[in-house]
Amino acid sequence: MQIPVILQTTGLLILSNVFMTLAWYGHLKNLSGKPWWIAALISWSIALFEYLLQVPANRIGYTQYSLAQLKILQEALTLIVFVPFAMFYMDQPFKLDYVWAGLCLIGAVYFIFRS
Repeated sequence: MQIPVILQTTGLLILSNVFMTLAWYGHLKNLSGKPWWIAALISWSIALFEYLLQVPANRIGYTQYSLAQLKILQEALTLIVFVPFAMFYMDQPFKLDYVWAGLCLIGAVYFIFRS
């Protein structure tokens, strides 16, 4: 049984977003006392895993979806990963703005995939 393209793409993009979010923002918590270039090197090392997942995700997805659809899907998944990261890892409070942003992204997903 073959996994549908949308599930392969979405799964890989979610995993890619976990690495991306950690690379982009994790250093703010863990490496704040280190020079920026050390944080950058560590972040780039983490980002390598993001790209190892993101590139195949987009190649698989592009067999059935447009570039715009892949981009909007990526942005929606970014918020899905970012909110729990911000709240549980970075100890940020929940904001109602997350809900409004999420609703806007649901609208974007609807409009880009409706045709």
